[in-house]
Amino acid sequence: MRATLNIGDQAPPFAFTSAAGTPLTNESCLGQKLVLYFYPKDDTSGCTKEAIEFNHLRQDFASSDTTIIGVSPDSALSHEKFKAKHKLDLELGSDEAKATLEAYGVWAEKSMYGRKYMGVERTTVLIDRGGKISKVWPNVKVPGHAAEVLEAARALS
Repeated sequence: MRATLNIGDQAPPFAFTSAAGTPLTNESCLGQKLVLYFYPKDDTSGCTKEAIEFNHLRQDFASSDTTIIGVSPDSALSHEKFKAKHKLDLELGSDEAKATLEAYGVWAEKSMYGRKYMGVERTTVLIDRGGKISKVWPNVKVPGHAAEVLEAARALS
């Protein structure tokens, strides 16, 4: 059964490794607003555009005391190469075991050209300072999305 994210619920716990090899957990992010954006794969067209949009606004997010973490099932090494290639200066979490992806309900059956497979459903979650879900964007369309998330983060006290 797929997890459902409800506004006001405590965000599911997460623990994964950043591109630099640093552990990232929900406990380490308490006290600040947090954007978790889940994406399918490093260095693909849509995922690259999304990462670049969030990266471009990272100082604005920081000014509103909001941390951004992109999460995919790619390895930390893949994230490191992706960040270097596109000059990204934001955290990317590696969830190769897919525990966080499953806890957030974004590891889902997808279909392309009639073929079914499991993959990440592009989703963004805004979490408040106390660790509760403030907003969820399912089935994200990339253009302008990061700016929309920034406005929601700014509106969150």
